[in-house]
Amino acid sequence: MCAAREGRWCRRQQALLWCVLLAAWEAAWGQLRYSVPEELPKGSFVGDVAEELALEPAALGGRGARVVSQGRTQYFALHASSGHLVTAERIDREQLCESEPQCVLRCELIVEGEMKVYFVTVEIMDINDNAPSFKNLELEQKMSEMTATGTRFPLPMAHDPDVGANSLQSYALSGDEHFSLSVQAGGDGEKRPELVLAKALDREQAAFHELLLRASDGGDPSRTGTARIRVAVLDANDNAPAFSQAVYTVRVAEDVPVGSTLLSVTATDPDDGTNGDIQYSFPEISDKASNIFHLEPKSGAIKLVRNLDFEVSSFYELGVHARDGGGLSDTAKVSISVTDVNDNAPEIWVRSALSEISEDAAPGTVVALLHVQDRDSGANGEVRCSLGESVPFRLERALDDYYSVVTARELDRERASEYNVTVRAADGGSPALRSGAVLALRVLDVNDNAPVFAEARYSARVAENNAEGALVLTQAQPNPDWRFSQTQRPGTSGSQNGEEGGAWPNNQFDTEMLQAMILASANEAADVNATLGGGTGTMGLSARYGPQFTLQHVPDYRQNVYIPGSTATLSNAAGKRDAKPSGGNKKKSGKKEKK
Repeated sequence: MCAAREGRWCRRQQALLWCVLLAAWEAAWGQLRYSVPEELPKGSFVGDVAEELALEPAALGGRGARVVSQGRTQYFALHASSGHLVTAERIDREQLCESEPQCVLRCELIVEGEMKVYFVTVEIMDINDNAPSFKNLELEQKMSEMTATGTRFPLPMAHDPDVGANSLQSYALSGDEHFSLSVQAGGDGEKRPELVLAKALDREQAAFHELLLRASDGGDPSRTGTARIRVAVLDANDNAPAFSQAVYTVRVAEDVPVGSTLLSVTATDPDDGTNGDIQYSFPEISDKASNIFHLEPKSGAIKLVRNLDFEVSSFYELGVHARDGGGLSDTAKVSISVTDVNDNAPEIWVRSALSEISEDAAPGTVVALLHVQDRDSGANGEVRCSLGESVPFRLERALDDYYSVVTARELDRERASEYNVTVRAADGGSPALRSGAVLALRVLDVNDNAPVFAEARYSARVAENNAEGALVLTQAQPNPDWRFSQTQRPGTSGSQNGEEGGAWPNNQFDTEMLQAMILASANEAADVNATLGGGTGTMGLSARYGPQFTLQHVPDYRQNVYIPGSTATLSNAAGKRDAKPSGGNKKKSGKKEKK
């Protein structure tokens, strides 16, 4: 417990501790939050991402970390050597968020090596970089000389795109004792200046009055903007226009055709002549709204001159002014709500993906990280995702609109060596809009299949007068093979080493000896523990069967047993055989052929 005299210090320490714990908790749940002032130069520090994620900067760069944003402009980047999040562009808060009280930019930090994503939220703080300004720097206000003192006339409002204390705070009027200024607070918090007639007018004494209206913000130092007002004194006009309602409301779909009339405002004035002629106008309208809406000055019809887009703006509020020929006026408000239609198909971004995967990868291995988004709202923006049929992969939701593509079962390269996986997305509109993406994935081979002989037993007969290099036995195989040939003349039946001069006393090689040699050698070659060929996946002959035969590789993917040393071609060698390849001689081994 802290002592009473240390209470203030303890509260500060506790507040700091809570901030640290909150930042650590948000980082653990994939949330990083920062705030920076607007108009910082490119490359300015935003936050220490490596520190918040408890990673060394080198480790963060080595894991393929990068920052992505949803829009076309990338406002932030990750500094590879320091692990700092920095600005990638100069950020103008007023351009991004206009008059919004809070301006927040969002991006994602993708760590490819870990297949993780962190949401990054950066609040752009306002600075006093804009002065209040009037749309028109010179204004004219007409008044009848019969206007009663105390009558109020609405003045144009200044606009300051800054927010908070930096926004518009006050108005001031100077120039003439006949007029004073009153500032009314609107229901939306706006300050609305009004010109008040403080002293009766006399046109014969002064037909014009020059005034200066000043608007100031609350910055330090304060910024100001001015407009000049010229008051023209007219003959009597005792009735001002009056709108039929104070607020006009309309709802329109975002796909309403250009040129359509959205609504019409109506004001009446019982005066005759020019004093009863009414002109409609937008006294204050933003540049964006002025490019979308047009107000007919005579009829009061508000027409659409550019396509609406719900995803850009779903609500517009406009002020409408009705002024008669004598200078009297009335104001009303127009509220236009834009409703969404299903005009945006789902969008799929492949944030990270493998190009190849081993066939022994465990089920559940992540092969791609996808981000799916639909800019529409409500059911039109609800996205359902699926994969193509008959593929060994499935979708798993990773975080909000992020999905992971993972293996659903073990892969087998021998059945399928590559996959083109189609990721499909459909929204909830009627009819639904669809989109898709294709992931190309190659399956890498592992040594999970042992060699297999076509036959378990082979036999052949060899004549003693066969030339060296003659073909003894041929066996087709599915892989690159070898040939088996005689290295020297065989000796007597059952002998492995030749007698003097290599003579064959029995006039024919013992079939059973060759049969046993081939069978034993084949078995040893198929044994992964055998060392006949120098390693797994090769073939050789056991040394205990003597030097009479050799096994050699040939390019026609056959296993051929040859008596080496001859220059005979395969066709010649085949012609000298008196025994057929495997399975060709159906007589039992050990028996001599009749001559």
